[in-house]
Amino acid sequence: VQLQASGGGVAQPGGSLRLSCTARGSISSISAIGWYRQAPGQQRELVALIRSGDSTEYKESVKGRFTISRGDNRNTVNLQMNSLKGEDTAVYYCYADLFDGSSQYYSEHWGQGTQVTVSS
Repeated sequence: VQLQASGGGVAQPGGSLRLSCTARGSISSISAIGWYRQAPGQQRELVALIRSGDSTEYKESVKGRFTISRGDNRNTVNLQMNSLKGEDTAVYYCYADLFDGSSQYYSEHWGQGTQVTVSS
């Protein structure tokens, strides 16, 4: 299983960026997929998550600015980030909790991370 992320980059304050992540491999089911981020010297934190029932969860500070949605298939998620702020600067990691049949349990998987920098 591999989580392939794209997007990110540099934006000015108030600008927008879009991240996408696709889970690839022999995947039977995904219970949750989304994004975490980690700023320098900070712990990794949840940004946005979408669950198998399509419920969503957001970090409080991104509510109203970020939107997580499914892509063309249920193994792909997009994160539209609007009204970006300097404090959104971080490495963003795609995350998925999924069942791939390698064991009897769901397991957590992480993408490599993509840099998002918000700066004027």
